[in-house]
Order: sequence, then C-alpha cells, then structure tokens
Amino acid sequence: MEKQDDFQILNINNSLYITRLSSKFLNRKPYSPPDPKTIISSIPGTVLDILVKEGQLVGKGDDLILLDSMKMQNRLKSESECKIKRIRVNKGDKVSKGTVLLELE
Repeated sequence: MEKQDDFQILNINNSLYITRLSSKFLNRKPYSPPDPKTIISSIPGTVLDILVKEGQLVGKGDDLILLDSMKMQNRLKSESECKIKRIRVNKGDKVSKGTVLLELE
C-alpha cells in the first residue's frame, strides 16, 4: 500500500490550514445561498393546510403553509411582500427536509 502525502490548503474563515482532504469532502455539493424566491421545508413533515392560492399577493408575516412535524404545527410565513407564483405541494403531502413548497415572484 502506498502512503499518500497529498496535503492541500483548507480555508476556514480566512485561516489557512494544511491538511489531507477526504474524497467525501472533495466530492460534496458546493454551498449555494438560499433563494429568497422559494420556500423550502426546513424539517420533514406533513402539509396540513395551504393558506394561499397561486397569484395571490401576500404581505410580510402572512401565513403561507401549515406544516405538521413531530406533533407540532408550524406556520411558514412570508418574509416580504410578494406574489405566489406556484404551489408545488398539495394538502396531505408528506415532505422531506429541503422540499420546495412554494415559488414566489
């Protein structure tokens, strides 16, 4: 077995570290900032109710979807004034973490 000394530079908060990087780390999905035009599920759960319709104008803080997770009902709210472009789930759907629920304009 051949010993590998493939050291690389890792930048964490502008601090540089010389280390070996695993193949899992090198093949990971790169970070992308969240899209403010999509509402995604941050936890797995069941869609109990959809409180908006496509084309509806909503204001900041308005309730959009009621999501049941771990015996708690979570109200997903609008972060700004916008228009509902597309609803991607139906009432009763079981969703996993990261599922796109709504698209906004």
